[in-house]
Amino acid sequence: MFDIIIWAGASLSLAGLAGLVWCILRVNKARKAGLSDDDLRAAVQAVLPWNLGALFLSVLGLMMVILGISLG
Repeated sequence: MFDIIIWAGASLSLAGLAGLVWCILRVNKARKAGLSDDDLRAAVQAVLPWNLGALFLSVLGLMMVILGISLG
């Protein structure tokens, strides 16, 4: 039972990490495009909710891993 929680948490953490990498690549692409300050700010603001969601997913997965290890 607790093995399932650990592996589910690990997969959630990896999905969150992939989301964070995607956000980094997206902002880096916008920076290299040579956009104006306002356009760059708009691009970063568009990525911000995805970044926070990916971070939350990663933290939730790590909490599940810790819970599974401590209870198992």
